[in-house]
Amino acid sequence: MAGGNKRQVNEPEPRPIIVKKIIVDGHGGHHGGAWKVAYADFVTAMMAFFLLMWLLGATTEQQRKGLADYFTPTLVEMKEGSAGSNGLLGGDSMEGKENYPTSGGQGSLSITIPRETSGADKSKDRAKARDKDMAQFRAVKAKLEAKLANDPALRKMLKNVRFTETREGLRIDLIDEADFAMFGMGTDRLLPQARALVAEVAQVIAGVPNDVIVRGHTDGLPYSSGRSMNNWMLSSSRAEATRKAFAERGIPNARFAKIEGVADREPYIPGDLYDPRNRRMSVILAWSAGADLPDLDDADDTSSDDRAVIAQDATPAKRTNPAIAQFDMGSTALPTGATIINAPPATSGKQGHKKAH
Repeated sequence: MAGGNKRQVNEPEPRPIIVKKIIVDGHGGHHGGAWKVAYADFVTAMMAFFLLMWLLGATTEQQRKGLADYFTPTLVEMKEGSAGSNGLLGGDSMEGKENYPTSGGQGSLSITIPRETSGADKSKDRAKARDKDMAQFRAVKAKLEAKLANDPALRKMLKNVRFTETREGLRIDLIDEADFAMFGMGTDRLLPQARALVAEVAQVIAGVPNDVIVRGHTDGLPYSSGRSMNNWMLSSSRAEATRKAFAERGIPNARFAKIEGVADREPYIPGDLYDPRNRRMSVILAWSAGADLPDLDDADDTSSDDRAVIAQDATPAKRTNPAIAQFDMGSTALPTGATIINAPPATSGKQGHKKAH
């Protein structure tokens, strides 16, 4: 049997057998066309979405209701022969002239942008709110002036109360003068007459719902050391003391929108930072949230009547009267021998009557 595998003399040599294996790569599927179909479906869906958004913005509420009714399954038979005559986009027949927001070839091509129908109503509401606030502000002013005028103990402080309408609201300034001070010198302690005045103001503003802003002001006189106290801290602490006095008189904490001290940065008498009238408390009845703010300039909002009072109070005889300075409430005069460290050069004898905080 072994000899049977032996090649004969004339027999050709056997040829080798070659096996070829072909391995198909797994990434070949990515080059197919399935993703294109998915992408086309996505683009189609996005186009339908944006078309829907445009349609919602370019139609009225009545037209959108007509569209919704048209595609309601229970109304398909009723709408089949209507051609829009029963409400869809306001059409009347297939041959009738179109009056759609976009005419589609008839007339000019345009997109109708729906007008905000509530805009006029909102403007009217804001105007009504502003008028209501102004009426309340006038009532507060008249009531407070009447209460001060009818009280013999407070009548003399009527000149220390100023009313100004600003973009923040009705500002009630309680102003210091040479013969009147709201607080003790360098402290946040309300003096008795000032506390009585604050009580009257609190009683009047309690009858209106507007928010309350309390802002403290000082004059331009600095502290000699400036370490433990300065005008910023003093104006802030006095504002808080005034807020506390209001709270004790029934003004709830929820009505206070802002309590702040601005030192001497907003002087009542811009021409003289050391004038005692720059020391004041501003109580502001804010405009209502929905009120249309008036076009006012806060930079120079002193009324002509107040200017006349200021001019009368600024006479040299009143400002330099030593007898008044001796009886200044709260000892607001500078101590004997005190020197203003940053005062400008003396002019017209003004340095002799400067007041402390």
